[in-house]
Amino acid sequence: MSRRVAVVTDSTACLPPQLATTSSVAVVQLQLQVGDQLDEEARVSTEHIVDAMRSGRSVTTAPPDPGAFFWTYQDAAARGVDAVVSLHISARQSQTCEIARQAAAQVRVPVHVVDTATTGMSLGYAVLAAAEAADRGADAGRVIAAAEHRFASSTELIYVDTLEYLRRGGRIGAAAALVGTALSLKPLLTMDQGQVSPLDKAFGTDRALRKMVDTAVRRAGSGPVDLAVEHFGAPERATDLVQRLRSRVPQARELVLTEVSAIIGAHVGPGALGVTISPY
Repeated sequence: MSRRVAVVTDSTACLPPQLATTSSVAVVQLQLQVGDQLDEEARVSTEHIVDAMRSGRSVTTAPPDPGAFFWTYQDAAARGVDAVVSLHISARQSQTCEIARQAAAQVRVPVHVVDTATTGMSLGYAVLAAAEAADRGADAGRVIAAAEHRFASSTELIYVDTLEYLRRGGRIGAAAALVGTALSLKPLLTMDQGQVSPLDKAFGTDRALRKMVDTAVRRAGSGPVDLAVEHFGAPERATDLVQRLRSRVPQARELVLTEVSAIIGAHVGPGALGVTISPY
């Protein structure tokens, strides 16, 4: 059955490229500036960004160019779809939704831009649910409903080595209250109403990651769930988290290991880890 609805997202969904391709999801790239060089994030390696951040060079982020959205929507229209569903990072974290709406107004097919109030694989799993609904021939309303069910029930758990990068980027939200605490006190964060908020804290990385796993197991419960582990320059820690979660959440249908979007990485900093719990 041919799709009546095209599904579009942005690069903060952290979808592995092969997964986005096989799901026929169009991914619009946010932009990253390292020093005086501005480019789409997919063209900037993690190693380059981590080196820049650790050496104190300026690393900033920007929403996609409006033209990137316009041509993505135009391509969908040219394929003969009835509508486009465009699912994006929280508007409290980025201007991406605003830029998408500007482009949508110039396209001849209806484009439904959805602020998911989240990011990472909470967004990614919502996008995949939307793509599955579109594959079944659902109309735009049902595609949006499938995505909403996923992002509304998903949880993002975030570990950072330091809050300094979130503070610099202005994305710290209610977690600002933790700034200035002892260096050995490691925060666990989450997304709450579209912004980064404190969830828990522990002395030392090992204890913080144990708390992260324990929290993920509680949130997963005993029902059907998808999990994802995301990292920024911390592949060994991420692999360890996957192994722990696989043994403690045996009912998980999917357990994706992926490197976090460079845009997110630029805000959370090197060594950051994320766990997504997404019931379905």
